[in-house]
Amino acid sequence: MRVRRTLVAAARGLGLALVAEVGSIVLFVLTVLSMALMVIGVGVLTTPAAVASARSFAQWRRVWGHEVAGLDIPAAYRPFPPGRARGPVGRARRCAVLLRDPATWRELLWLPVDATAGFALALLPPSLVAYGVAFVLLPLFQWVTGLGTQALGFGPLTTDHPVVLLAAPPLGIALLALAAWGSPVLLRAHFRLAEVFLTPPRAELAARVARLAETRQEAVNASAAELRRIERDLHDGAQARLVAMGMNLGAIEALVEKDPARAKEMLGRARQSSAEALTELRDLVRGIHPPVLAERGLGDAVRALALRMELPVEVAVALERRVGAPLESAAYFAVSEVLTNAVKHSGADRIRVDIGHAGGRLRIAVADNGRGGAAPASGDGASQGSGLRGVERRLATFDGVLTVSSPAGGPTLVTMEIPCEMPGAIPSETPCA
Repeated sequence: MRVRRTLVAAARGLGLALVAEVGSIVLFVLTVLSMALMVIGVGVLTTPAAVASARSFAQWRRVWGHEVAGLDIPAAYRPFPPGRARGPVGRARRCAVLLRDPATWRELLWLPVDATAGFALALLPPSLVAYGVAFVLLPLFQWVTGLGTQALGFGPLTTDHPVVLLAAPPLGIALLALAAWGSPVLLRAHFRLAEVFLTPPRAELAARVARLAETRQEAVNASAAELRRIERDLHDGAQARLVAMGMNLGAIEALVEKDPARAKEMLGRARQSSAEALTELRDLVRGIHPPVLAERGLGDAVRALALRMELPVEVAVALERRVGAPLESAAYFAVSEVLTNAVKHSGADRIRVDIGHAGGRLRIAVADNGRGGAAPASGDGASQGSGLRGVERRLATFDGVLTVSSPAGGPTLVTMEIPCEMPGAIPSETPCA
């Protein structure tokens, strides 16, 4: 077991050393060169791609640090502005967000360190194993070949020197023992070095925790409000109908022999009441979690929702895969609320919904040709934006962003973007998967 663990650590160290040396140097040069080319405008196009590659490289190292060394190295990237980077202005905005993000500069500083100190720490485990085996087998090599060559660590002495032949095997055994004990420590030190450079400062982490606490409280409040709504709907709707149906059945039981015609009439009304109660229960269950959402996913669920709207709703779906169930549910009800607001208040005669993936985020755009004038909710839930405030709270649980473009006279465009992977997490599976 110890031998296998040592060999695995050596193989991992060799792979890490190669990746650290090649990947870090290439990404550092490309990123710095792209930033330098911003002077002539070319860097605005190349810098986002270079920084995105560096972030993917750093994220891969975070995942390996979690799997190999048990270290959770957090990431705190600032979100991109909503919408696609169309035109020079959009690309410049995204480039500015990247350059203002402290995480970009932390990773840029880490890359040369990873290519030097990180490379050395990762290369030590395979080096100890290789030299240990070589020194142990050196007498056998000398006996088979008869060649007298210089061996590293023995100065001017050649491999056929008696001192070398006597000292090499014990030294090799010592190196192998050191590899067996020190390889896990050296790999952990390699990832500790990455942790030192990639971990955000405490102030950023504190702000992140505060934001998560706020969104968690909003999620708890939203869940409590949803439970109260379900209770109210059951009490005022299906429960009242079932109670009335029970009373009618009692009256029917009393009239079945005295007035069969009257009893038959009341029995028909009871049957109608039971059908209405069943319909209300189905609507209530659909409001909690639509069956089509669980069975066929977000795209088909929104298409089914569009068919129930009073206005024509065109739905375009370009999802590469299903998202996680909690995120899928939040997105569905957010779209439902936005569509309901558009039907009630926009004065539009057509609505379009576009759903797709963009840059690791679920992006949903709802556009209508109404009168415009919609506004996002203020912090106190002002009346004009109170409907959208609920959508904001729902998306905030997943670090989602809601933006509204609604000039007077229209049209209105509501964009929702939800990360498929929570920032700072190192999950075993991605919610987008």
